[in-house]
Amino acid sequence: MNCREIYETGLLYHHYANTAYPLTPQSFMQYRINDRDRIFDFVNTEWQKADELSLYIHVPFCKQRCKFCEYVVLENTDETTEDEYVGLLLREMKMYSEILRGKRIVGYDLGGGTPSKLSAENLTRITNAVRELFDIREGVVFSVETTPVIAANDPEKIRLLYDLGYRRISMGIQTVSKRLLSELGREGSASIYEKAVKNIRAAGFTSFNIDLMYGFLYQTDTDFSNTIKYAVGLGPEHITLYRNRYKGTKIESEAGGVSIYKAVYQYRLAYTMLTDSGYAANIGKNTFSKVEGDYGTSDYLTTRVIYGTPYVGMGLGAQSFGIDYLAYNLGAAEKKMERYRKAIEEGRLPIQDIYPLPKEESIAKMVSVAFYFAFVDLAAFKKRFGLDFCEYFHEEVDFVLENRLMEMCDGRLRLTERGADHINGVIPLFYSKRSKEELKTAFAAKTLGEENDERLFLDAYNIDNYFRPSIAVDIAVFGRGGGKLSLLLVRRGEHPYMNHWALAGGFMRSDETLEQAAARELAEETGVTAEKLLPVGNYSDVARDPRGRVVSCAYTAVVEKADVSVFSGDDAVDAGWFDFEIKQEGDTYSLTLTNGGRQFSAKVKKAAGGTKILDNSGIAFDHAKIILDAYLTAQGEI
Repeated sequence: MNCREIYETGLLYHHYANTAYPLTPQSFMQYRINDRDRIFDFVNTEWQKADELSLYIHVPFCKQRCKFCEYVVLENTDETTEDEYVGLLLREMKMYSEILRGKRIVGYDLGGGTPSKLSAENLTRITNAVRELFDIREGVVFSVETTPVIAANDPEKIRLLYDLGYRRISMGIQTVSKRLLSELGREGSASIYEKAVKNIRAAGFTSFNIDLMYGFLYQTDTDFSNTIKYAVGLGPEHITLYRNRYKGTKIESEAGGVSIYKAVYQYRLAYTMLTDSGYAANIGKNTFSKVEGDYGTSDYLTTRVIYGTPYVGMGLGAQSFGIDYLAYNLGAAEKKMERYRKAIEEGRLPIQDIYPLPKEESIAKMVSVAFYFAFVDLAAFKKRFGLDFCEYFHEEVDFVLENRLMEMCDGRLRLTERGADHINGVIPLFYSKRSKEELKTAFAAKTLGEENDERLFLDAYNIDNYFRPSIAVDIAVFGRGGGKLSLLLVRRGEHPYMNHWALAGGFMRSDETLEQAAARELAEETGVTAEKLLPVGNYSDVARDPRGRVVSCAYTAVVEKADVSVFSGDDAVDAGWFDFEIKQEGDTYSLTLTNGGRQFSAKVKKAAGGTKILDNSGIAFDHAKIILDAYLTAQGEI
């Protein structure tokens, strides 16, 4: 596939093309070591290649599994089970301490699940073992996770974590919408959050992060903006945004109803609100920080994202990424403890799957994760792999620069604002060749079809949330040049007709005229500014838009193609010129639109009673009518 095809496929499967790599649990099976007797020696040999690494200790316990959770979690466990698990975990840590003797530890996270669910004794056992068994570099900040309920109701536990040496603490609020919390299976309230923050501060923590989530089907923009305002009011040093990824969750079936544009708009909303409140982040980055010079993330994550620092994950289902291998511990698949226990008792590393990786897969893994910070550090990449990033990915780099998706800045290839909007199309450009091919097929079965996805969207859509009457504008721009007449179309990133090609357009705002709305929508979605917009007509068929009663006022313009640059934006994920042909037989017109391998057509009848579409193949809404009327209106200009 060429860069354009990869980019478009990533946008099509935007719920799956993200910083998580590989794409599926089966992706790397061709590399898997199947001989269990080889694993210890292989891991031991691999870690001789590294001088430093980070540690991640996984605690897989939660009161209940949230519907959006994709991680290895055991629900509602008792202290006996937790005591047994910690004992097994300490034995795994001892095994790795022999392998990692003399290696510098540059990051450490105690994560989950909910680490703070453990007893004080078990938290102490784990933390003491980390210090005794591994060579922690001076200055490493220990990081830990908690929940609002535990932080609010067990202040002694929070003080203990501080006394044990943890200096960064992260707490997931996710949302303050009571309705959404109930639907997602989470506890939360203003009194709980405020009490939790009070206890965290009283314990001594001065590096405090709050996690928020967005991109849920039934999450309104108002829900999300209220959550951001509330989180800012709690005064954490850092705020991290997580887009719901759906894959492997209890609500995966809802994914199709969430458009690219909804996720893009909610991130933009958060970015503006957070930066206006004094939180800093380059565009596209997930974590925002009030502390100057602080990325806001743990040492474990920061070194992993920027420098591709290898790491060992210990505990049920934990992931490890060495210099040239990737591994998942037992429990990753079934989310149960039995096989993990059996391996530890037999004195074996509790590894479920381990894959020696060709260099191109290790590169894809590092670069995919780098987009968590929305940039690739070119010097770090060269140090990790001994390659020049811009030479290795020369076609991909040319593509993102030419399309203004990324820019060079201080030795980093960084997302632009446009690139942040289209990040799910950008990341797959840097996959391995194998994964680029896999992307085309891996998630086709996950989608329930365009009709189902649109139904999900419409179930969650409430036209009463929007300015009424709903008045839209659509703009047909014809381009002259090259001996052919062309028509400018955009590919929609929002339901209805998501991923279909249509005229540029959108809803009129309450503070603008129709002409202003048309000029704004054209510029936002295509980058084109037309000197003169000619009115075409009004389109008010009752069922023309499945969202509800929407009237469109259409405009047309004629431009010289050589004089304009076309770039998609806003809720358009692509924009381009289509060769336009029209044939007339009596009062019936045949329209054909062609762009490379894409071809759309329609037959439209022009009669005294109005314009009627007789046949339509691929042109969204009733835009075939508008295109014909616009052509007839603009004939003098053409």
